[in-house]
Amino acid sequence: MADAHDKSNDDPEPGEEKGQEHGGEKDTPSAAEESACPESDLSPAPEVPEAPEDKPMPAGEDEDTDSMDGSGLYSLTEEGERESEGGGRRERTKDEGSRRTGRKRNHPSGGGTSGHSSSSDEDEDNEKEEELAEEEDEEEDDQAVEAWLGAELRDLGKPRWRAVPSLRAREIGKNSAQFVRRVCGSRSFVQRLELQGRLERHSGCVNTLHFNPSGSRLASGSDDLRVIIWDWARRRPELEFETGHKSNVFQAKFLPHSGDTTLAMCARDGQIRIAELSATQRCKNTKRVAQHKGAAHKLALDPDSPCSFLSAGEDAVVFGIDLRLDRPANKLVVVKDGEKKVGLYTIFVNPANTHHFAVGGRDQYVRIYDQRKINENDNNGVLKKFCPSHLVSSESKTNITCLVYSHDGSELLASYNDEDIYLFDSSHSDGADYRRRYKGHRNNATVKGVNFYGPCSEFVVSGSDCGHIYLWDKHSARVVQFMEGDRGGVVNCLEPHPHLPGLATSGLDHDVKLWAPTAENPTSLKGLKEVMKKNKRERDEDSVRHGDQYDTQLLWFLMRHMRNRRPLRTRRGEGGEGDTDESWSSPETSDEEDGGPDHVQCMSS
Repeated sequence: MADAHDKSNDDPEPGEEKGQEHGGEKDTPSAAEESACPESDLSPAPEVPEAPEDKPMPAGEDEDTDSMDGSGLYSLTEEGERESEGGGRRERTKDEGSRRTGRKRNHPSGGGTSGHSSSSDEDEDNEKEEELAEEEDEEEDDQAVEAWLGAELRDLGKPRWRAVPSLRAREIGKNSAQFVRRVCGSRSFVQRLELQGRLERHSGCVNTLHFNPSGSRLASGSDDLRVIIWDWARRRPELEFETGHKSNVFQAKFLPHSGDTTLAMCARDGQIRIAELSATQRCKNTKRVAQHKGAAHKLALDPDSPCSFLSAGEDAVVFGIDLRLDRPANKLVVVKDGEKKVGLYTIFVNPANTHHFAVGGRDQYVRIYDQRKINENDNNGVLKKFCPSHLVSSESKTNITCLVYSHDGSELLASYNDEDIYLFDSSHSDGADYRRRYKGHRNNATVKGVNFYGPCSEFVVSGSDCGHIYLWDKHSARVVQFMEGDRGGVVNCLEPHPHLPGLATSGLDHDVKLWAPTAENPTSLKGLKEVMKKNKRERDEDSVRHGDQYDTQLLWFLMRHMRNRRPLRTRRGEGGEGDTDESWSSPETSDEEDGGPDHVQCMSS
């Protein structure tokens, strides 16, 4: 299972952030984005006053006979939900009435004294008043949550892609080169995503998914310490091998331009390993190329290089790794806030400027560095950093569990532990506020991922502790798709296909789920509103309940340290050999002290 995080929350009052999301700059798509993605859903929605959540959309607003989109699907409150809620209220009233009737039957009547009857009536009146007060409190809480969820939303624009005209144009060769990109970024297809199948082979939680550049293969890594390369279209594994890691595998990625023969991996044991694959569906070997003094959660690929990438660890270190060197690992920076080290959970390279990379971890700041000019004596080497304004002075412990750049590097998306997802403009100056905020999911139990979806980053996709998958329209911040994911209750990984309108997801279940836009009708978002409210209430309750408890990461570190202090004989096997599964966790372990990289020979499955 992926590691747990400390529960934290610092939610604003409803409407507190209104008007501050732009960071003082006009919110429009970049020129590069407009030219790369013509006529896509990226155009910002018109600035119009937002209608109340339960008010129907104007007639004809989203109706388009040539479009595959339905109308009236994007409000938090759906007709079906209103009926369901109304039924729930009627049932609750009926239950309360029956309870009151039962109480009346239990009270003595007729033969009792007048004083006894008066006392019973007074008790019953008090109970009724308490019940009415509780109902009023629940209604007020419900209204507050709904107001919070509805804040900062924009109206959805009309769909930019229409099925019939686009198909006709393709038949005569008009705009055929852009057809697939427009389809993959279409809201119509996102609203028709449904489960296609499962890839079942792992015996532990699946923590990482990655398509190769062509999209023909999918790599998955798990707590079972294995990586599987899937022919996902045929639903079968092509290659399965032991990674050589000694604890949960957190990431496995194909290096670009390597012919799918090199896979980079990282894990809870802090090791960064390389798997050398052959064209005959076998793994020749794996070898360690770097060692963090703590868990290593993420790798960042250079989209132009088949032999170099970055890694980030909970020891606050960022390694630059170049496989052409005898000693591949080079320490680029130790991330600090003043003199305090900041453990890292995520790292990503800017695809438009590969010298820049962003990191996030155990505080509220997104930090951007330039590899060419990192001077740790000048602002700890940071080029610039971003944070939502209401979290800058927050006393609660807020972590960034995942961040990603958009397709053209113009935007940064960051998911906060037991907070929300925020969109930043990467070109803004140091300290700029967020542009968009995406609400409704829950990010508490694990290191939750987040991603863009669509060839031009038209949507935001995230898993949730409630077991659902959410897709938001990037510009309006409204949920446009809501799907039930893992039965285990937590969805962590979301990997869009590089060229097709599809998605692979995984979490606490031991399988990989594949999604495609094959549903006959667009989503009705049934049950969305109640699940979002439930997530918000539980988040607020956990913030109060666990505010004074120990940081779970600190507890994990103390347990690990105590284990390492045990006498060596307690870590001996029956034959007197040292258990190498324990040796990785020493805080002082390093590649230099261990005498260089270790190799593991792999056999094909």
